[in-house]
Amino acid sequence: MKALKAFFLSRILREKILMLAFVLIGAAIWLSSVSDRVGVRWREIRATSTDLDVQQRWLVQRARIEKEASLAIEHLDATKTFDSVRLQSELNSLARDAGLSNYDVSDSRDQSTSQFAVHSVQFSVRNADIGSLVAFYKELSKRAPYVGIEQFSLASNRANPAQLNVSWKVTSVEIAQ
Repeated sequence: MKALKAFFLSRILREKILMLAFVLIGAAIWLSSVSDRVGVRWREIRATSTDLDVQQRWLVQRARIEKEASLAIEHLDATKTFDSVRLQSELNSLARDAGLSNYDVSDSRDQSTSQFAVHSVQFSVRNADIGSLVAFYKELSKRAPYVGIEQFSLASNRANPAQLNVSWKVTSVEIAQ
């Protein structure tokens, strides 16, 4: 340390100012990097705290939610629920009855709990007229609350704007027996 101090003091004023400027620039760059990392960590801490607060609110309401869920399940008829195969079959049947010909039903994705299972499929229709789509939707909505639409997207066909391309994410509930 003494050698460094002696070296610094032996320099002329112009060199001392230049070395001091380099040290200050290096410190500023280092502090900028540190402040960026601290900012990232601070945002992560805040996001985690928010998530924990939301989870705590759900946990506080757990008894009420379980009570409402069991009451809702009591009103559902287990024979009207759809498993994944029946959901795909029902969508095929509804599409044919509505006059849709250019459609696709994806494989089912399932999420299960001890009381029920939720099955999801992506249902896409290309080059359909609005009348057929409305007929399909009306028939599908008659199966609520056992079948529902979770996501929906609609776009007109560029070649023929009278024809529509539609994509639905359709979900069904199956009560575990």
